[in-house]
Amino acid sequence: MAVSLMKGQKISLSKESAGLSVVTVGLGWDEVNKKKGFFSIKKNDIDCDASAILLRNGSLVDKEDIVYFGHLKHNSGSVIHKGDNLTGAGEGDDEQITIDLARIPYDVSRIVFVVNIYQAVERKQHFGMIKNAFIRIVDNRNNIEICRYDLTEEYSGSMAMIFGEIYKQDNEWKFNAIGQGTPDSNLSELAGRFR
Repeated sequence: MAVSLMKGQKISLSKESAGLSVVTVGLGWDEVNKKKGFFSIKKNDIDCDASAILLRNGSLVDKEDIVYFGHLKHNSGSVIHKGDNLTGAGEGDDEQITIDLARIPYDVSRIVFVVNIYQAVERKQHFGMIKNAFIRIVDNRNNIEICRYDLTEEYSGSMAMIFGEIYKQDNEWKFNAIGQGTPDSNLSELAGRFR
């Protein structure tokens, strides 16, 4: 049974799943229902983009340490993005990122998972237009969900979101449920928070 987390809670992935080596980080969201009617304005679909930012000794030191739809695989092979979902439509994970814990470079202290809305300013979109956002960690050996964090706050005005992070402490892999909205309009601005 997966552990359900609340904002700010941490969990030891190593203790929950002994021998853990490869995990899939699933991120998902749905667009708030649009009003329908004769005079309603058709809006663009909301294109959310998930990314993983690898921090070396607590900081982002190289743009190659950002894994996203334009750079799908980290040079170490430890982090692989499974591709871009342009609408968030459908059930389950909208985007997935696979983490091979054994291959993470020794000086990577944290991997932060973020989501930003593509062209948020131009499209006048924000996370207040998103519902059912979540991040979950799945053990790849058996496809069992270890933990899940459902974001429940109101994030109007936030164009990006820091969902959570995986980090190593005392030889254990842990997950921290963050759920912090930001006004960053693109991945570059968002990544700048970690420099």
